[in-house]
Amino acid sequence: MSFRVRSLMDDRSGLAAVEFAMVFPIMAVMFFGVVEISSAVAVDRKATLVARTLSDLTSQMASVANADLLSFGETAKAIMTPYPGSPLISSITEVYIDSASGAARVQWSKGLAIDTAGNVSIASTPPHNQGDVVVLPTTLVAAKGTYVIWSEVSYKYTPAVGYVLAKTGLTFNDAAFTRPRTVLCVIYPTPPSGSSLPACPTL
Repeated sequence: MSFRVRSLMDDRSGLAAVEFAMVFPIMAVMFFGVVEISSAVAVDRKATLVARTLSDLTSQMASVANADLLSFGETAKAIMTPYPGSPLISSITEVYIDSASGAARVQWSKGLAIDTAGNVSIASTPPHNQGDVVVLPTTLVAAKGTYVIWSEVSYKYTPAVGYVLAKTGLTFNDAAFTRPRTVLCVIYPTPPSGSSLPACPTL
């Protein structure tokens, strides 16, 4: 074996560069994977917080108007920061627990949406129709003749890179339930100024 060939085989000067070139792609995938998973967990937690906030804010009111609902939507958008608000779809529904049958019936229901420009709007079609019977979680204990504020949230998270999570995105859903705090039911819409609140509906 010639001296030149033997010296080339003994040369280790480029070994570190070769090892780095082999390991770097794995390190990059792991890095972006951690970033994506961390973001997904953060979005999921924020969606849960939005659901609880919408339900809680509504339950503190004696009545709500469209302006109140839009304000709640702005709060939801702020909670989702720094993530975009447009993938967020939410709704607020009041349910009456029938005093005789115990069936849960929708009294009013409003959906909220956020466009890509960040504008909050009320959906033209209600998420649940008035009078519809809905099924509440079995873990929710609600006495007959009472009302429940039910908020629902859906958020589609799309990863920026998509190496680990699906490029099509993940959809997080959550819901929260609270009882009206100061009144038997929350009236929608708010009656005209100077008018007293109507009796709670039992549709």
